[in-house]
Amino acid sequence: MSLGRKEKDILRILQRNGRISNADLAQQVGLSDSPCFRRVKQLEANGLISGYAAIVDQRKLGLEVTAFVQVTMEKQTDSDTEKFIACVEAEEHIVECFATSGSHDYLMKVVARNIDHFSELTMRRILKYPGVKNVESSFSLLEIKNNRVLPTD
Repeated sequence: MSLGRKEKDILRILQRNGRISNADLAQQVGLSDSPCFRRVKQLEANGLISGYAAIVDQRKLGLEVTAFVQVTMEKQTDSDTEKFIACVEAEEHIVECFATSGSHDYLMKVVARNIDHFSELTMRRILKYPGVKNVESSFSLLEIKNNRVLPTD
């Protein structure tokens, strides 16, 4: 879908403040209220805006550990892959998971209360997911950048 300048501006602003009023959004992008509202609804209908969410502070929620877990599968059977994906989707502490190229099959971002909790997640759950051969974990020591805002240009 080709986006005009106004649509790009709307996306940029809504990514930073999804709770902005339509009147304020319209003013910032240089539109009147009704056309701005229609453009936002069109962006939603086209799937460019897939939802709105609150950004929660992980540490204030008691999740002190962030780990990046690389998973290597034993085999890539359709059955094991489907079961693995179902396990990943069901585990709330796995907050991101990507199928990757390279020496590992998946990369997961896992959050945990502490190192003992992470150990339990890994040893008693992730390593027992169907088809998992091996996992390697790296821990975040310092968050440098965590930007959820996508470039619109």
